[in-house]
Amino acid sequence: MVLISAVLLAAGILPVETRQVVLSTAAGWEATTGAVQLYERESPEAAWQPVGAPFEVSLGRSGLGWGRGLHPPGLEGPHKAEGDGRSPAGIFDLRLATGYGPPPPGTRITYRVATPTLRCVDDPASARYNRLVDEELVEKDWTSAEDIRREDDLYRFVIWVGHNDAPAQPGAGSCIFLHLRDGPGGVTAGCTAFDTEPMRRLLAWLDPEARPVLVQLPSLVARAATVSWGLPPPP
Repeated sequence: MVLISAVLLAAGILPVETRQVVLSTAAGWEATTGAVQLYERESPEAAWQPVGAPFEVSLGRSGLGWGRGLHPPGLEGPHKAEGDGRSPAGIFDLRLATGYGPPPPGTRITYRVATPTLRCVDDPASARYNRLVDEELVEKDWTSAEDIRREDDLYRFVIWVGHNDAPAQPGAGSCIFLHLRDGPGGVTAGCTAFDTEPMRRLLAWLDPEARPVLVQLPSLVARAATVSWGLPPPP
């Protein structure tokens, strides 16, 4: 039996100015793959329209857990913590993008070239926990951090998910991205991983003026919240 919190009946969760949604749904809390469908609308009063066909993504090795974003706290189900291997469930702003070279054609979201010293700090004891920093430009106070320019291609394109960053709560999870995956069947440490072509399409589609968000939920939860949260209907 899946418990659906009464908080899901609260209205107005999705920002009224949001006109683009990346909807990621999974079979359940423990699922390690999901299906993404892009949606857009012309105005807050307009109906959501699908953009392109849905595609598969890889999730965390432990499935999903409620993160800290635009949705209410205290919802029923597992909750994300640092190092738990869960991708965050909920509604999250999409902040910016990074990559190993110039942005793909059509990219409008803020884009930063990843240098060898660019890091995301995942040490909960650091004052810069869950922040993107250039370690050449700040005083290092962490014992662990993610390299944003890796030796492989997984971070060739990255979109920063606004999870646990307004403000960051130590230990609630850090460095959550949309990034590339190494093939079907893979899992992540807590991010959501795309094949290359869907990622390129996503970067060309995202419009900062449309306040794009990631909505990532188990399918039953997404269906329960569709009307009250103002979400597009899951495929």
